[in-house]
Amino acid sequence: MDFGTIIDAAFSAAFGPQAIVFALAAIGLNVHFGYTGLLNFGQAGFMAIAAFGLAVSVVTWDLPFLLGIVIGLLGAVVLALILGVPTLRLRADYLAIVTIASSEILRLIFGAVEFKSTFGGSNGLNGFVGPYQKLNPYDDGLSLGVVSFSRNDLWSITVGWTLVAISCLIVWALMRSPWGRVLKSIREDEDAVRSLGKNVFAYKMQALVLGGVFGGIAGIFHILKQGSAVPTDFNTTFTFYAYAALLIGGAARVLGPVVGSMLFWFLIAGIGSFFSEATKGTNPVIPSWIMEPDQASLIRLILLGLGLMLLMIFRPQGIFGDRREIAIDGR
Repeated sequence: MDFGTIIDAAFSAAFGPQAIVFALAAIGLNVHFGYTGLLNFGQAGFMAIAAFGLAVSVVTWDLPFLLGIVIGLLGAVVLALILGVPTLRLRADYLAIVTIASSEILRLIFGAVEFKSTFGGSNGLNGFVGPYQKLNPYDDGLSLGVVSFSRNDLWSITVGWTLVAISCLIVWALMRSPWGRVLKSIREDEDAVRSLGKNVFAYKMQALVLGGVFGGIAGIFHILKQGSAVPTDFNTTFTFYAYAALLIGGAARVLGPVVGSMLFWFLIAGIGSFFSEATKGTNPVIPSWIMEPDQASLIRLILLGLGLMLLMIFRPQGIFGDRREIAIDGR
């Protein structure tokens, strides 16, 4: 068994572009769920509309790259307004139903044959990443012994962690302002906030837009780091992985989504690589009558699910969360 491969896979995933995508998406969910109490189960929809806003603007409409980013983020804002107007005056579960349905509708529209000339069908769009890659200042990749990154990954890591730091700084500043304190009050008791004369609907709408923009940034970064916009990338699994990262790190904490995402991908990649190494070769550590090599990638999800169940039972507030402020009741 090559432990160097296992360590490289775990640390590369924890600090690599994939962890950054989910950290950005989870920061948006933290604004929605952690600070405001909004149940958004369709963060993948915000990511998809921003990603395809950029890809369609550059590839299909032949617009400048930066204008494409603006159009993508405006798409996330418009989606938040469309979803928020009919649902934010109702119970929280209506928003959950609408967001998960809208994300699936968007995914199917972007992958539909009828719109292939615009969105590229199931294969998606590529050819929009040139201006992003031209800004890459690195001549070669980076190898630190236990972890290594290619040249393109090193550029994406630089951009991505900078975006994560700026996003955390924005959330930290906003949640210590009077505006942020109103959001937390809405999460605790929105009727009490309404009795004080605050427009609860307007505050919830602003939080939905802000979290959706963070989701849009995650979607744009996702297609830039991989060089293509593919509809199947933005399925519901994306949203629930981001929720898992948020719950591991701790909701309503600025750094909770970031640490949670890094830990999530460290475990996913590390456990997957461990069982892959343990089941391969002519004389594997784990005999084939216990586990076949093609089952190694599945066992990591089983173990992660078990770990999340134990976390919800014994520490429902996550690693950094405060039980007195917010807790997910898993029992």
